[in-house]
Amino acid sequence: MPTGMHTDTERCVRAVQSKDARFDGWFFTAVLTTRVYCRPSCPAVPPKPGNMTFHPSAAACRRAGFRACRRCRPDSSPGSPEWNHRADLTARAMRLIADGTVDREGVPGLAARLGYSTRQIERQLLAEVGAGPLALARAQRAQTARLLIETTPMPMADVAFAAGFSSVRTFNDTVREVFALSPGELRARAPRAGRPTAPGTPATAGTLALRLPFRAPLHPDNLFGHLAATAVPGVEEWRDGSYRRTLRLPYGHGTVALTLRAGHIACRLTLTDPRDLTVAISRCRRLLDLDADPAAVDDRLRADPLLAPLVDAAPGRRVPRTVDEAEFAVRAVLGQQISTAAARTHAARLVTAHGEPVDDPEGGLTHLFPAAEALAALDPERLALPRARRTTLTTLAARLADGTLTLGAGSDWARTRERLLALPGFGPWTAGVIAMRALGDPDAFLPTDLGVRRAARRLGLPATPAALTAHAAAWRPWRAYAVQYLWATDSHPINQLPA
Repeated sequence: MPTGMHTDTERCVRAVQSKDARFDGWFFTAVLTTRVYCRPSCPAVPPKPGNMTFHPSAAACRRAGFRACRRCRPDSSPGSPEWNHRADLTARAMRLIADGTVDREGVPGLAARLGYSTRQIERQLLAEVGAGPLALARAQRAQTARLLIETTPMPMADVAFAAGFSSVRTFNDTVREVFALSPGELRARAPRAGRPTAPGTPATAGTLALRLPFRAPLHPDNLFGHLAATAVPGVEEWRDGSYRRTLRLPYGHGTVALTLRAGHIACRLTLTDPRDLTVAISRCRRLLDLDADPAAVDDRLRADPLLAPLVDAAPGRRVPRTVDEAEFAVRAVLGQQISTAAARTHAARLVTAHGEPVDDPEGGLTHLFPAAEALAALDPERLALPRARRTTLTTLAARLADGTLTLGAGSDWARTRERLLALPGFGPWTAGVIAMRALGDPDAFLPTDLGVRRAARRLGLPATPAALTAHAAAWRPWRAYAVQYLWATDSHPINQLPA
C-alpha cells in the first residue's frame, strides 16, 4: 500500500466498489450527497464515483464537514498500518496521540516528546493526515465516548470526563457533530447485546467488554503462544482460553483478558480509573499487533522461495509486542543467554519482591511489574544474577528512572537503539529484540538469535549472521515478521497456542 493512498482516486474507487475490508483504515470515503463518511467495506450500496472524495483519516473527514456512517462505523475501523512501519515525525506523532499524550499533556507536551515545535507538528500532520493533533485527539475522544455510551451504564457526565472531555457541554457538542445524534439517542440505538441494563447505575467493578478489530488473516499460534509461554507469574497468565495480564496506566492500573474470536479480539478490561480506557485499548492493540497489514507483509516475504512455504502454511503471523516498553526492556536483560523458563523465574522473583499488589477476583493476577524507579533503588547485591547482568539491569533501570533513556510509542527507533547499545551489557541481540517487541520496529532483525540460526540452517538460508543479514535485505521493511516465521519452524512452546 502506498503512502498517501487516498490521493489515488481510481484505486480507492475500486476498493469501495468491491467492499474490500483490507483497505479499512488506509483511507475513508466521504460521500458528497449524504455528507457521511464510510470505511471502504461499508455494506451500503456504493455511491457513484463522482460523489466520492477520499481522506486519510476520520478526523480529516470531520474537518471537511462529514459525519460518521451509522452502518459501517468507520470511527472503529482498524488503525492505519502506515504508522506502524514508519519512524518519521508524523508516524511518531500518530502513535503518541493514540497513546493519549495530547489528552494528558496537550499539544505542547506532544511537541516536547518529539523534539519539534508545535507549529512544525501541526503543519506536518495537516499535510499528511488532513487534521492537526487537537482534531485527531478529539476524534479519538469521540470514539471512546461512543464506546462508553453504548457498552456501559455510566452516567453521561462520567462518560464525558472518562473520555477526556473538559466539560459536559463540549462532550455533547462533539457527539452531536460527529454522530449526528445526542448521547442519549446514541445509547438508545445501541445493539441490545451491548446496551446497558440499568442506565444511571455504576458499571460493575469498572469492567468493560469490547471488540478489537484487525485485518485478516491473523495466525494466533505464535502470537498467543509467545505471550503465554513467557508469561511472568502474577503479572500474566493463560486462563480459560484467554491471555490475561495487569496494566500500569497513567491514572491507575487495570487488568485485561484478550481472547481470539471470529473476526475480532474480545477484550475485557477492568480499570481503576475509566480515564485510562483509550490508553488501555491502544496498548492492547499494540501488544497483539492488530493494526498490521498482513497482506503487505506476507506478499513481500512470499517472494523469497525459501520463506514462501512457511508463509503459505500459516499466513498472517503477527509480532507479539508489549503493553509496557520499560518492563519489556528489563525482561529482555533478564533473558540474556538463558532459557525461557529461567527468565520467567528471575522475573517472578522481582515481581514478588518489588511489584505493586493488585486484586484480581477473576483469576491469579497478583502484581504490577515493578516500576523502573523501584528497580533503580535496589541493592544490586540482593539480585540473584551474575555480576555483569546485575550491572546491566541496574544501569538500565537508572536510565529509565531518571529519563535519560525513554522507551515508548513516540521513540525514534534508530536513536533509541544507539542509546541502548551504549549501555553496559547491551549487544545487538538485546537491542534488536527490544526494538522489535517494545519499540515496534517492523524491520528489526536478529541474525545472531539461536532460533533464527537454527531455522536458517533447516531452510538452506545462509548460516553466518553477516550472510543471513545480507540475504534478509530482500525482506525489508518486514524482517521482524520474517523472524516470526523462522522461529515457528521450531517446536518451542512459544509457537504453540495453549490448550
